[in-house]
This record gives sequence, C-alpha cells and structure tokens, in this order.
Amino acid sequence: MPDGRLGTGRDDAQRVDIGSRDRTTDGHRGHGARVPGSGRLPSMSLPRGARQRVAVVLERLQAEYPDATCALHRENPYQLLVATILSAQSTDEMVNKTTPVLFARYPTPADLAEADPDEVEGLIRSTGFFRSKTRSLIGMAGGIEERFDGKVPTALEDLVTLPGVGRKTANVVRSVGFGLPGLPVDTHVGRLTRRLRLTTESDPVKAELDLNRIVPEDERGDFSLRLIEHGRKVCYARRPRCDACVLADVCPSAFKV
Repeated sequence: MPDGRLGTGRDDAQRVDIGSRDRTTDGHRGHGARVPGSGRLPSMSLPRGARQRVAVVLERLQAEYPDATCALHRENPYQLLVATILSAQSTDEMVNKTTPVLFARYPTPADLAEADPDEVEGLIRSTGFFRSKTRSLIGMAGGIEERFDGKVPTALEDLVTLPGVGRKTANVVRSVGFGLPGLPVDTHVGRLTRRLRLTTESDPVKAELDLNRIVPEDERGDFSLRLIEHGRKVCYARRPRCDACVLADVCPSAFKV
C-alpha cells in the first residue's frame, strides 16, 4: 500500500481529555462475537480517551492529507486484488512495475485461473515469494470464477475465503476498489494507532475491531490511507518526527518514543 496544511492551527485546535475513561462497550457485536475469517475474539475495552482523541485525529489527518490515495496502479477491483496480493513483502513501486504485463496477459479472473504457473512465476518473480504468490493468484482467480460468477465479491466474509486474501487485503479491496467500509491495518496503521492509544492491540484483527468501534464507517478507508502516509512521512518506526507532527499535542506517545 501507499507510501494543505491544517484547517485549524495547533493553538486553537480542539483539546482532548486523554485521561478520561472511555466506558462504552461494543454492545452491537457482544463480547463473545467472533471475527469473520479469523477465529479470534474481539478486544474487550478501549484505551482511555480513545473516542475523544480519534475525532481530532480524523479531522487533522484529513486536513493534512486530503488527497491520500492507494499507490497501487489498477483499473478495477480484480486488478487491485491481484496487486494487493503481490504487495506482500514487496514495495508498491515494484508491484507497479510488474502488473502492466501481468494484467495484459491475464485481463480477467478466468484468464488467470487457467494460467500456466511457470509463466506467472516468471512475470512476478521480482516481487518476491513468487511461488506462493503464484499459487495464491491462480487459486484466487479460480475461486472467483467457480463461486462468484467471475466477479470479485464485495463482502468481507466472501473475500477472505479466497486463497491469499486475509482481512487486510479484503479491506483494501472493499474500501479502495468498491468504496465500501473497510479499514486495512498494515504495519503503519498498527504502529500509529498504538502510539495514539486508539488501541493497545498488536494483533491486526483485534486492532481493526477496536478502530471500527470508534471510526465512522464512511471514513475508515481514508483514515487508513492517511495513517499510512503520515507513518511514511512523519511518524517513523524509529525516531519519529514529533516536532513536525500535527498530532503531537494529542498523542500520548509524543516525544517519548
């Protein structure tokens, strides 16, 4: 996934009581509800002040990165799904160099489902893990043909049944490809949301569920993209640029990492 200034300045920005206890529980799902495609239980509680902080975080990131977008080149959900599978343990730049020939050779799921594995491996070798990715791509395409009439499904529960498709990939396809609610949690999103104390979970599925409880459905995809951009430009894994961060005054981890 992808590598305006603020509408309100730091001095007059909304302040957040980060010490207040957020007591709201997720009664909609219930504490025992399992996550589709994961077999895991959701997180039971949120960090202090997460609901208050997230409103400020959403507003400021929208102002800072109004045009954040997925860097993977694609023309339709099928191409996005292929590119996202290829992006695992690779870079967007490398994937974007690889996919034009791949898409031209296999323009539809039906074409890819019948592909010669050796030929696919040769085309995607530069993205790494090309053998396992080839199995995933051909299996994914076959699943779409056999079970979904040749069309990429929109439901997360359906997407995660396809080979090579986990919740992160499924949420990318939902949010970027179809404009549906979906919050992909990659390493940037996980790191930043923990630093912002919007979740304490290191498991991506549990973190996603925490975030889904406090981020409006129609903002989830853009929120993920903006966190990724902020993580690449400011909130590095090592030595984050807290002095240049528009969230520093509401981030419990500012100048402490």
